[in-house]
Amino acid sequence: MIEVMSEAGVRREWVGSFADGKFQLLRWLGGSHPSGVFLTELTDHTDLTGQSQKAVIKLVPAEVEDGEARLAAWQAATTLSHPNLMKVYTHGRCEIDDVPCVYVVTEFADEVLAEILYDRPLTTKETRDLLGPVLEALSYLHANGLVHGRLNPSNIMAAGDSLKLTTYGVCSVGAVVTSSSTRTVCDAPETEFGPIAPASDIWSLGATLVEVLTKYPPQWNRARTAEPTVPESMPEPFASLARKCLRSDPAGRFTLDEIAARLDPAKTPSRPQQKRAAASPHRRRIAVPLAIVALVLAGIGFWYALSHRVQPPSAAQRAQNLPAVAPVQAPVQAPAPEPTAMLSPTAAPDETAITTPAQATPSASTTVTPPASNSAPVAAPVPPPQPAAQTAQAAQATDNLSPAPATINPAIVNQILPDIIPSAMRTISGTVKVSVRLAVDENGIVTDATVASAGPSNYFAGKSLEAARHWKFKPAQVDGHAAPSNWTLEFQYRRTGIKVVPEQKTP
Repeated sequence: MIEVMSEAGVRREWVGSFADGKFQLLRWLGGSHPSGVFLTELTDHTDLTGQSQKAVIKLVPAEVEDGEARLAAWQAATTLSHPNLMKVYTHGRCEIDDVPCVYVVTEFADEVLAEILYDRPLTTKETRDLLGPVLEALSYLHANGLVHGRLNPSNIMAAGDSLKLTTYGVCSVGAVVTSSSTRTVCDAPETEFGPIAPASDIWSLGATLVEVLTKYPPQWNRARTAEPTVPESMPEPFASLARKCLRSDPAGRFTLDEIAARLDPAKTPSRPQQKRAAASPHRRRIAVPLAIVALVLAGIGFWYALSHRVQPPSAAQRAQNLPAVAPVQAPVQAPAPEPTAMLSPTAAPDETAITTPAQATPSASTTVTPPASNSAPVAAPVPPPQPAAQTAQAAQATDNLSPAPATINPAIVNQILPDIIPSAMRTISGTVKVSVRLAVDENGIVTDATVASAGPSNYFAGKSLEAARHWKFKPAQVDGHAAPSNWTLEFQYRRTGIKVVPEQKTP
């Protein structure tokens, strides 16, 4: 991603500053001129570990032409509540380095669809899985008189096991979009000069559909052709869907219902089934006696059940130790399989539009555990008491699944562990090892980091490299003076967590 930030725009050097006096900019996540996105925390909210809840803050210079419109859109977004829309916590105004800005704070995402497309297109199954939540979210917005306005792979997120759309650009139907950002093929042609409408989201969906299946947006020369070109290599029904969405005339585009029907015709009722014919007098005359007969039969069945129910064992039976008739138990259903994230990563670039932040820890070798599944376990009988030795062994095994304190390497001042999403950890079989070489200056700052051994996954290699760049060391000593040093960090990934083994090479 090319990041060009002028003096008048949001700058990544603002890391460490506070927006509105309460949201610290913890880490630069990406942006496009003039806006920028940072990691922040909600100090009045905590996660399951008791730490401040992570969030994302987007800053836009207040003098941009649509600054006021953005505030109005964010205000509307705070009232939205849908499982496939990113939650908007708050918004407001601030000033950083004498640059007045408007800002919005939203839910934190584990992963971005655009990251996946850097490495590979989605499969047809993944595309179907993606379209379902996207259509649900758009239907909710359109039913409330709103338009998403920014639908593209960079605004489709995975938060936990849910796929969600950002709400940065949500606006009312009929609003005129006057954004200073560069227009792309995902922007419907009518939005350049006219009001935005639900059909504008349909155009964006068609362009996004091409990109997720080919890795690239559709080609479109606005001056020569009225509509983009959909590659012939795209599979059906997605190719025809994209063409129906990318019509220059908004009235000629598919609706959300038509898209859903094309994806799964079996779930769309036919017109004769939607309208029920009125019952004729003859049918009503037949229905009345049938209803009376049904009531009589129901009464007989109830009486029969009461008179034949299983009785508890009598005192005589208990005295003679006779077995009582046991009631029939319903079969216990097995738990549903744990859901996995639709956006299962296989690789990620070194620098992306939005990345997940690394976690700091003072130890030299630490294990981090991914969150447990939300699936409810099936009730099981209480096990008999275990011997003390077995109890201690089980406790030790449990401790291995949680962050365990380790001996602190005195040469390491600050170490960062990669922030890996749970769905990626669940794909690991055995141990994934990634080795990173570090060049450290005489102040203990990492000046260069390279991957020495990437292992089987570019995703884990990229996350390891990203985390390693933020490590800090005590200056090495040579003849009593601070000197540069070289280190190797071996990141070991298992399903149960992450361990880092540092090794000083020189001096």
